[in-house]
Amino acid sequence: MARIVLQIVCLLTVVLNVFAQPQTKKTGKKQSLAVIAYYAGPADRVDSFAAEKLTHIIFSFCHLKGNKLAIDNARDTVTIQRLVALKKRNPQLKVLLSLGGWGGCETCSDVFSTDKGREEFARSVKHLLDYTKTDGLDLDWEYPAIQGPPGHKFMPEDKPNFTQLVTQLRKAVGPNKEISFAAGGFTTFLEQSIEWKKVMPLLDRVNLMTYDLVHGYSTVTGHHTPIYSTPQQKESADNAVRYLDSIGIPRNKLVIGAAFYARVFENVDSVNNGLYQSGKFKHGIPFKAYPGELTPEKGFVYHWDPVAHAPWMYNAKEKLFVTYDDTTSMRLKTAYAVDQKLNGIMFWQLGDDTYSNGLLDVIYNEKLKKQSK
Repeated sequence: MARIVLQIVCLLTVVLNVFAQPQTKKTGKKQSLAVIAYYAGPADRVDSFAAEKLTHIIFSFCHLKGNKLAIDNARDTVTIQRLVALKKRNPQLKVLLSLGGWGGCETCSDVFSTDKGREEFARSVKHLLDYTKTDGLDLDWEYPAIQGPPGHKFMPEDKPNFTQLVTQLRKAVGPNKEISFAAGGFTTFLEQSIEWKKVMPLLDRVNLMTYDLVHGYSTVTGHHTPIYSTPQQKESADNAVRYLDSIGIPRNKLVIGAAFYARVFENVDSVNNGLYQSGKFKHGIPFKAYPGELTPEKGFVYHWDPVAHAPWMYNAKEKLFVTYDDTTSMRLKTAYAVDQKLNGIMFWQLGDDTYSNGLLDVIYNEKLKKQSK
């Protein structure tokens, strides 16, 4: 009798342990890394890129017209139509619209501060997604609750208002449309702008802008898109991931950002080959222009930071410092995203890439290599 009771207890223990585990869909496959491109180029270039190597492409940007999401002009409408047509080549591709961008969310703080504004916006999003046959919305409000572009209003109430905005959006568009947002990859944003634990259950992912960590307003050079922090520079992709992981945000909802462009600083002293020196931002250079612009013949010398896992260049004659992602850092960044079991890797922006043998190819090839193991 005692033996029978013991067997029953053991059986119940096994059953309870099974039901205590999180119930996940068993597909027999590893989660595939999302490869997400923002696109801010013209319609006539859309078909030239390798859409088959993307999981998502985000049209950049729509803006607010009153309280409603609006496409700015007929040219942008054509671009969105071309992006949606890429599904004929890649049926799994998701096409999202994006609100805002740097300098593109001037009225966001006011519009999203009221129930009326949020509700009207959410309804307009549902209408526009249905009209354009797109798959979701990426919010790129730069930034809730902290300073963004000069002149853009911000206030502490933006933080809970953002939560209410996402709540209203999810209610309006339903469970099958994707909602994501572009988040500043720097500490001030991470700590002050978002009610992370309230927002993330409603979202498919967060696109961490782990680029422009050294930006157009910076007065000291550094890596604008490093993977890891250094003693001289805290901000990095790994720093953002570690912070969100530490407050309980699932890694499988985190997307790190990469840069398909360089930032050039001028009047930079030669100490440490220009790294972590005073300087002034001069201009950006798209990846497709690197072979003609950043050459040894023009005085640019390549350097690699083994701690940050990031390249830089210095031109001693012109006193120019260049920070960017290259094929090596892009490969390592993609490997990091897979190894850390993140949702994906995204980049700004596809129009800066070459049509072949570009940075998207590096991401795609490294993804295949890592996920085949």
